[in-house]
Amino acid sequence: MRIARFAHAKGMSFGAVEGEPEAGPQGLTIAEIEGHPFGQIQFSGARWALSDVRLLSPILPSKVVCVGRNYAEHAAEQGSPVPKEPLLFLKPSTSVIGPRDAIRLPIFSKRVEHEAELAVVIGAPGARRADRAAAERAIFGYTCANDVTARDLQRSDGQWTRAKGFDSFCPIGPWITTDLDVTDLEVRCEVGRNPEEMEVRQLGRTRDMVFDVPALVSYVSHVMTLLPGDVVLTGTPAGVSPLVEGDTVTVRIEGIGELTNPVVPVG
Repeated sequence: MRIARFAHAKGMSFGAVEGEPEAGPQGLTIAEIEGHPFGQIQFSGARWALSDVRLLSPILPSKVVCVGRNYAEHAAEQGSPVPKEPLLFLKPSTSVIGPRDAIRLPIFSKRVEHEAELAVVIGAPGARRADRAAAERAIFGYTCANDVTARDLQRSDGQWTRAKGFDSFCPIGPWITTDLDVTDLEVRCEVGRNPEEMEVRQLGRTRDMVFDVPALVSYVSHVMTLLPGDVVLTGTPAGVSPLVEGDTVTVRIEGIGELTNPVVPVG
């Protein structure tokens, strides 16, 4: 199932995307869910064409927990060792945006970079000190994310809060895909000025993670309680590079879909 959060003429709702997104948006519909999607899903009976609604970030998490250097080649390109245990940091919920929302370049940074990542969405209430099996049961689904980073500030500050935390620095979407085997999926990032001139900047596979998804969720749950809707970003493959005004950046993950955002200066 593909669970989206969307704006329509009567407000905002969660819904299930119907059809095959691989064939393009034409013909896709979205069936409204009553309330939130965690637990037993109930449909309201309302349905829209996907082209008639605006997709939002599929969830508004209480926290976004990120994992650094979880691909060995990315650690190498940053001149850093592969950590012996997951390296955690947080992005604020105010950094979250959805599909087609603009990534805003802050005036404080001269080098902002993309980081394409598989994102894990938690569904279980109060996942705490979970073993591997419990961690797998706590997962609601998966989506695409872009851990946008002000690389110069990350290096100059000596810690990552400012570099990772600007408003708009955590695009998530387009929807949450449930019941997906994520052990070996392609993760791709493309950047360009228009759809005809997109350049592949990152291309990796989830099988190359240093720590796999259940291990990450379990590890995080031993540090902090994970709540329904919380998001865990699982690290980025090699190939991170700068974003500049006028760029469009697309994160594509096999089996999920694509997340596209324009890049603009802070207005």
